[in-house]
Amino acid sequence: MKKIILLLVLIISSAVNSQILEPVKWDTTVNKISATEYELVATATIDQGWHLYAQSVPENGPIPTTFTFKGNKNFLKKGNTQEGKGHVVNDPVFEMEIKFFETKAAFKQRIKVKGVVPFKVNGTVEFMMCDDTRCLPPTEVDLEFDVK
Repeated sequence: MKKIILLLVLIISSAVNSQILEPVKWDTTVNKISATEYELVATATIDQGWHLYAQSVPENGPIPTTFTFKGNKNFLKKGNTQEGKGHVVNDPVFEMEIKFFETKAAFKQRIKVKGVVPFKVNGTVEFMMCDDTRCLPPTEVDLEFDVK
């Protein structure tokens, strides 16, 4: 009986002490540029002390932020996903100069509409988050953009 109680206490205490870190939240919006052109905007809201890495990072660095958009008959991608200015710093975790974002980051992808509006554009973002002492494993999040 003592072993069962001890086991239960260990399970409960480990469940209480373990936490799932999610230092970034993703939101999507769509801006109408013209009758046939729209801008898909993925905005990352980043917890204090954490960094979201840019789409281009040096070799042997962190996993870059990567966007993938599922194609459909309603649109064509125009160019590559654009990102904001960010910060270029000497990263203490990777010991190299890297561009990253703090607090907020906006990523924009232009599309040309071929079909009938409204429709949805589905995509994913893969990214890596670090603070000054540790990194989380790469994460992939589904994104959905409502083109109206």
